[in-house]
Amino acid sequence: MRIQQPEHRAMVRTRVVRTERTTPHFITVTLGGDELADFPFLGFDQCVKVFLPRPGQSALRMPTAAHNGWIAQYYLMPAAERPVVRNYTARRFDPDRLELDIEFVAHGDGGPASAWAPRAEPGDEVGLFPEGYYYLPPEGTDSQLLVGDESAVPALLSIVEQAPEDLRADVYLEVPSADDIRDVKAPEGVRVHWLARQDEEALPGRLALETARSAEPPRATTYCFVAGEKNLPTGLRRSLVREHGVPKAHITFVGYWRHGVATLK
Repeated sequence: MRIQQPEHRAMVRTRVVRTERTTPHFITVTLGGDELADFPFLGFDQCVKVFLPRPGQSALRMPTAAHNGWIAQYYLMPAAERPVVRNYTARRFDPDRLELDIEFVAHGDGGPASAWAPRAEPGDEVGLFPEGYYYLPPEGTDSQLLVGDESAVPALLSIVEQAPEDLRADVYLEVPSADDIRDVKAPEGVRVHWLARQDEEALPGRLALETARSAEPPRATTYCFVAGEKNLPTGLRRSLVREHGVPKAHITFVGYWRHGVATLK
């Protein structure tokens, strides 16, 4: 999987500045601090690792090593002292105010980050480690197909908001409910399709997968970016390649999470 990484990556300590309930199932947490002066913001779907204190901890303990050396430090910590680590999109960055927005999905499933975001208060400490972005349209593509469930909505919205005015694309955004639909600032040639799941028992990503499969087939010159629960990107990639002849080099597919499986603990 190709990824555009920042030249400089180092651990950053920030603090919560404010929070906003963007929609019923999305919460925007704004982080700030002088250490963000050197934050390598790349835009698009840039990923950032978020470090949170475990419940009951009075202070955040986090690795200090740069690049991938932090992983060894992390696992050398006693399990009860390791911070919670999750991947999120760097939604917006204000270099003048030194503020970074990260949008969390309020799953209601007891996930540590999902549970933390609604309770976050100004002054709470958060660690960050900047990663890169996967959105890399190859030369020769004349249109795009962007598909994601709610975990990918911040990334896809970030891509659309930064798109050139001549972009032609179909964007499918699956969200838990109709109340999560919001206005999107997009180029004229971008068609945004909101897909409200409604059914609380439905597997996230399935509606987006079925809708994108039944939509107008993309051309072989279309660039496709698909992200979300593992079955969505892997399933749609298989369909795009086998049924529509889209070259594998024209498809970026990213599994953000897997249903029923936790990430780093």
